[in-house]
Amino acid sequence: MSIEMDGLTDFQKALFDVATRKVPNEAPKLMRKIGSKARTKVARKARSLVKKKTGMYHKKWKRGKVFVGYRGELVVRVYNSSPHAHLVEDGHRMVDSEGNDLGRFVHGKKPLDKGMREFEASGEVEKETVKWLDELLAKAKL
Repeated sequence: MSIEMDGLTDFQKALFDVATRKVPNEAPKLMRKIGSKARTKVARKARSLVKKKTGMYHKKWKRGKVFVGYRGELVVRVYNSSPHAHLVEDGHRMVDSEGNDLGRFVHGKKPLDKGMREFEASGEVEKETVKWLDELLAKAKL
């Protein structure tokens, strides 16, 4: 899932392009901050959707490193490192202690997908980007 910046004016978009080219070491700092906010939003959504508090599922939400994607854009991932996170996300079949199928399927809660959609709709990306651009202008780096 990717996040698009829709709330920026044309001037802010042009300024963002200039900033990422002129001071390239500042852009990953912005992406880390946005990734951390996304991780917080997703973890909060997961706590509201997944009521069972056993294991370490709720404590394993992480923000990955910033890297360059295959189209040249900066990317940061939000993921859950617990071994059963994919079961909560995607669903699983019910089995007994010996691995025999009980014939039921537990549907996935999709906390990552729902949390990222909520984060994208909140406008936090645009707010942080505008704040970052203002700070760069104030520090006279642009």
